[in-house]
Amino acid sequence: MAGKFELYTDPSGVHRFRLKTSNGTVVITSDPHESKEQCMKSIESIRKLAPYAQVQESASAPA
Repeated sequence: MAGKFELYTDPSGVHRFRLKTSNGTVVITSDPHESKEQCMKSIESIRKLAPYAQVQESASAPA
């Protein structure tokens, strides 16, 4: 089974999404969105851009 995007409204009333792996591990949690439509646009952006995203390794973890 593939991963899934899970849409939800957080306790402060803003829309967010999580991307979960097939075993339920959360790999992405979105920034807050004012509307469900904005949230869906962010999901579509990730779907379109992720195949072209580069992997960049850094020497150390950010401070």
